[in-house]
Amino acid sequence: MLEIDDLHVSYGKVQAVRGVSMAAHPGRITLVLGANGAGKTTSMNAVAGLLRPDSGSVRLEGVEIAGMAPHRIVRRGVALVPEGRRVFGPLTVAENLRMGAYTAAKAEMAETLARVHEMFPILKDRANSAAGLLSGGEQQMLAFGRALMSQPKVMLLDEPSMGLAPAVVDSILAKAREMADSGIAILMVEQNAEAGLDIADDVVAVARGEVVYTGKASEARNNASVLRAFLGEAALAEPR
Repeated sequence: MLEIDDLHVSYGKVQAVRGVSMAAHPGRITLVLGANGAGKTTSMNAVAGLLRPDSGSVRLEGVEIAGMAPHRIVRRGVALVPEGRRVFGPLTVAENLRMGAYTAAKAEMAETLARVHEMFPILKDRANSAAGLLSGGEQQMLAFGRALMSQPKVMLLDEPSMGLAPAVVDSILAKAREMADSGIAILMVEQNAEAGLDIADDVVAVARGEVVYTGKASEARNNASVLRAFLGEAALAEPR
């Protein structure tokens, strides 16, 4: 279980995250909603060790990881799939996956790779292709697979549907659901709120660096203020 408690993060004198608290549980997806600039990605980067929090706590299975170096956080079991995928374009698909396993037990690498190939067969088919030549959806699958190679307990997914064709979004988010169902705790930032709510278990809404709503995904769909803020006025006219 990942627990974030009263997290504060600043960029210089600008406080981007003000007392954010949320959690991610094994086998469940916690969806983080909010407008651009709300502090979502900043929170994710602080959890992953890419930013040092001003204060607050980040605990993985009860162990404090806030302020640890990123590679130590990965070894503890937290993997970040960053916004924009950020695969290593000149490297092959196979090389990208091996990069994801650099902190994992080498004796288990073959077994982990087999599981990744089972979940994402296209990555096996394209093993020798340059990652930069893959489609957006394929690159997102590669980013998922690369994170899975570290054998994570928690995955941080930052805008997994960004830049993808609408026809691809559902299949990508279905893979996120599949990863959660395998027992991984997932904390997911997703701008496509409606699609995110379709697969999420829990919801945290953030505005101006603060949590403004916490609840179950099913409850959020029935909450007019949440729908208006994150799905638009049209959502209120449709049965959920």
